[in-house]
Amino acid sequence: MARTLPTEVVCVWEGGLFKTERVNGFFDAFKHVARAEGVRGLWKGAGTTLVIGVPSSSAYILTYDHLLNVVLPPLIPSQSAVPLFAGVIARSAITSIMSPLELLRTNLQSTPLSVDNPHTLRSVLTSFRTLVQQQGFTSLWRGLGPTLWRDVPFSGFYWASYETWKRNFAKYGYTGAWVAFLSGAISGTSAALITSPFDVLKTRQQALVMSASKNHVTRTLPLLVQLLRSEGTSALFTGIAPRIAKIAPACGIMIGCFEGVGKFLTKPS
Repeated sequence: MARTLPTEVVCVWEGGLFKTERVNGFFDAFKHVARAEGVRGLWKGAGTTLVIGVPSSSAYILTYDHLLNVVLPPLIPSQSAVPLFAGVIARSAITSIMSPLELLRTNLQSTPLSVDNPHTLRSVLTSFRTLVQQQGFTSLWRGLGPTLWRDVPFSGFYWASYETWKRNFAKYGYTGAWVAFLSGAISGTSAALITSPFDVLKTRQQALVMSASKNHVTRTLPLLVQLLRSEGTSALFTGIAPRIAKIAPACGIMIGCFEGVGKFLTKPS
């Protein structure tokens, strides 16, 4: 008998209750969240994302650039392999350092704003202190495994693809910020498709560790097995449409700005 694959689900807070609702794609999920939590719910955790994302992205891309142009070229003879290794090393280091803050962001986005949970600095620190007391200090890095499985291959593939696309454009005389944007968007889309299963595992794992119940499976491999058995292979690509919708322009804008600003700052006066 054929197996019916589950539709995608979206998690929302409605009337103080946490609910999962079945949706059909990105726009349906958009409507569910807006209806349950208002339009502001779509930007839940945006402030925390900026606080985490700006220094994290800055450190990441500067580390990559230094590895690409200074550290690795003398060590790796293959020109095409240098961006791959530079991306892998830079992402591994920055992701490991920022993992507790990523857990914080996931926690804020998956809990409702209320009088008892105002999402202030004090409430966040209290939540972290409780987590450490109950599950130990290493719990702040829970989800690092699948995060690395997602981000490290993504970064390596992205930068190798980006540098390849940029060189190919340059062969035909095309350069500039728009080339960087297009190369980044294409590479980001491809990398997002490849690493989607790890993104799903990371999100599930971090959401579970912040929940009150202790009966959830949170280790990576058992969680993967449970997910495949209960929801099927398609669950590993849940949310791929909004992820690509976010990653493609974000990758393009980030690298376009970096290349454009870099050329402006290094331009002879």
